[in-house]
Amino acid sequence: MSYTVKKIRGIYAITPDGPIDLDQIRKAISQHDISILQYRRKRHTAVQTEKTADSALKLIEATKLRQLCLQHHTLFIINDDINLAQKVNADGVHLGKNDSSIQAARNLLGDDAIIGVSCYNDINLAKSAQHQGASYVAFGALFASSTKPDTPHCSLDVIIQAKSVIDIPIVGIGGIDFDNQEQALKAGCSAVAMINALF
Repeated sequence: MSYTVKKIRGIYAITPDGPIDLDQIRKAISQHDISILQYRRKRHTAVQTEKTADSALKLIEATKLRQLCLQHHTLFIINDDINLAQKVNADGVHLGKNDSSIQAARNLLGDDAIIGVSCYNDINLAKSAQHQGASYVAFGALFASSTKPDTPHCSLDVIIQAKSVIDIPIVGIGGIDFDNQEQALKAGCSAVAMINALF
């Protein structure tokens, strides 16, 4: 396991889906010793039809966040968008069910890039992702999530089972806060993703 992948531990912050507040994110990184920050921007900007305007804004925001992460020695991951990850020289990308393949991301971003994969509550998906060269897998929702209320539940037992059959880090996601994070870590998560608890 590379040194970079070993840094997938502790709090994995995900930016709120809206205009970024750099001061708020800087404060959270400093206050909570965040080891990974993921830039997640699904919602369109006000100019929904202008895809280029959307892309330009994402590039500006991602570039600012990349600089912030470099200052704090925090890993910087882009959600879904491997092209944006390449443009800002992010540490890696996180892929969902309908996103690009692990191989496509690896080809574009290189051997050292961190590639995370959402596995929801499916251990076979995690085993397949590891086999294809994923750097980490994410399971969730571990708890009730207001960000994605319709996401299938993933029990902590799934984390315990997954930990026994895969070697790469496991990230727990979904409704995790400072009160329940210990349950996820004890079950076998290397890192816990937080949005609302931080921002």
